[in-house]
Amino acid sequence: MRRRRGRWRRVIGALAVVLLGLVVAAYWYERPLLLTATGYAAHNACAVTHLAGRADPAADLPPNPLVPYLRTSDTDGGSATQAGIFGLLARQKAWYVEGYGCILAATRPDLPTPTKVATPNALTTATAPAPDAAVTQALAKAFGDDLPADRKASLGTRAIVVLRGGKLVAERYADGFDATTRQLGWSMSKSVTDLLVGRLVQSGTVALGDARLRPEWSDDRSRITLDQLLRMTSGLRWDETYALGTPVTQMLYREADMGAYAASLPLDHPPGTYQEYSSGSTDIVCSVLAARTGDGADLPRQTLFDQLGLSSAVWEPDAAGTPVCSSYLWATPRDWAAIGQFALQQGEWNGRRWLPDGWMSAATRHVAVPGEETGYAQGWWVNQLADGSLVEKDLPADAYWAQGHDGQRLYVVPSADLVVVRLGFSPSIDSADLRTVALVHDLIAAP
Repeated sequence: MRRRRGRWRRVIGALAVVLLGLVVAAYWYERPLLLTATGYAAHNACAVTHLAGRADPAADLPPNPLVPYLRTSDTDGGSATQAGIFGLLARQKAWYVEGYGCILAATRPDLPTPTKVATPNALTTATAPAPDAAVTQALAKAFGDDLPADRKASLGTRAIVVLRGGKLVAERYADGFDATTRQLGWSMSKSVTDLLVGRLVQSGTVALGDARLRPEWSDDRSRITLDQLLRMTSGLRWDETYALGTPVTQMLYREADMGAYAASLPLDHPPGTYQEYSSGSTDIVCSVLAARTGDGADLPRQTLFDQLGLSSAVWEPDAAGTPVCSSYLWATPRDWAAIGQFALQQGEWNGRRWLPDGWMSAATRHVAVPGEETGYAQGWWVNQLADGSLVEKDLPADAYWAQGHDGQRLYVVPSADLVVVRLGFSPSIDSADLRTVALVHDLIAAP
């Protein structure tokens, strides 16, 4: 009997070892996917808390089966936020650095003292007049006031700011948000990157036709130009799908040097022959700008923020100290509107020109190239295509916009002297259902 019990113990022990081995193997197989999730959670919790000043970071987590198992906590004396599966597995850490936001890194990044924005722009303290009935109605529709509570919550509008003739004419905020709450623009950052490039073209630091942009590009990638990176026609392999394990999530949540990662990918098409939307392309742009200027993480503050008085703006860098120009610009809705007004004014601000003559006209001119996107130009989305047709028939031909993940929009309509910002959290809403085109159309029609 004892011999039989001993045999069973050995069998059970062997099975336990095998089972443990399978669990460990499964964990290491799935670990890259888990790190994407924990990287997102750590960065989100850190930034929502420190940059937006909110206490509900979980409200900004997109639908994902891993969300119930994510745990976040403050660490390193409150200077970092750590996330892990059940708080233990695939842990990632985001460090908060004043002036630079939150950076995913194993250790605290060593960054230069951020340049202080000397004078906030006039919109920061402007008093919004009471809008007329038509404008009020347009904003109410964009907030989903006519929808049932659950559909209004899904629409997720958090802020709308309207400028006409450079003046603040209307704004509205969701509960828990106001004019001082920073919000993440996601890929609206790409349009602001075009402004950074314009500033450095004006100073002679770079030119749109510059090639041989990365020292490791000794093959056909050496022919890629700055203009092609901005227009997403570099030909570099990419997948912009926001899912676990794709290049874009690999870059954002697992790579210390995002520009270097994107630059390491091979060509799928000859440069300039095919358009494929790529956050990696924009991060390569800023790796080039940071190297040319030597300004590193402080580049946006020295080149643009101080000039426009964007006192709330924070452009988060990667662990290598390069601004994540594809995705990580935070600002208040009014500062986002100031960026739109700067573009509408063709780069003039406070009586001084900060962009080359004709920069915005060229940046918002569509060039017909085979590819996957309709209406993407030089960092901006445009309404009029190269053949004269319109992307949105309800908007004027000269309308253009910046747009970002989860429903971020910044519209510029020169013919109406209008700038409209819509910020929110709308992961389950299709672009066509955001009500932003209707909002801009109604605002143009309003007296």
